Amino acid sequence: MAFWMASAVGLTIAYLLGSIPSGYLAGKLIRGIDIREHGSKSTGATNVLRTLGKWPAFVVLLVDILKGVGAVVFARWFYPWFSTVSSGTPPTALDLQSLEPWAVCLAGLAVLLGHGRSVWLNFTGGKSVATGLGVLLAMSWPVGLGAVAVFGVTLAAFRIVSLSSILAALTAIALVCGLEQPLPYRLLVIAGGIYVIARHRTNIRRLLAGTEPRLGKVA
Repeated sequence: MAFWMASAVGLTIAYLLGSIPSGYLAGKLIRGIDIREHGSKSTGATNVLRTLGKWPAFVVLLVDILKGVGAVVFARWFYPWFSTVSSGTPPTALDLQSLEPWAVCLAGLAVLLGHGRSVWLNFTGGKSVATGLGVLLAMSWPVGLGAVAVFGVTLAAFRIVSLSSILAALTAIALVCGLEQPLPYRLLVIAGGIYVIARHRTNIRRLLAGTEPRLGKVA
């Protein structure tokens, strides 16, 4: 019972953390614009780069990554704490080993959903790539670093952010399935990777048509 109560609270907090509209706030604070009306109309760091410049994009990217990291760190701290408070006794090591990965999985999905469907932006948002990277790095750094490496190499070779993001998501899925990882982590990365790819469906159509813009060009 404590696990489900903790999960409900944790899911809400992780979703609200993901919902912080960093790209939208950057547009309002720096130029007084709604970034959803410019460029690709996304609130992600790539559109911030095209619309506002390098430093705002860097800050938005960092904040979005930290949202993912924060959701995982919070889940790992909150569940044992809540279990202790609600029952009066700390959970056993076996309980933590079996249930904590599920708490992390749920928090990771919630923060991704919050970023892509922010309650503060009428359930619009970014494509959850940076936030997903934060989740990966906090949850399993080898998987996260592998995804970063593929993203970086692809971006350097083709200068297409969407293609780099899609290949990074596929790499994360392959790595989490190939490495020793708990089942909840595998399910999270598979579900999160599919979600990120699905959020790029418009980009995929442009990639197939050969019209997807490269960095330095307007979306």
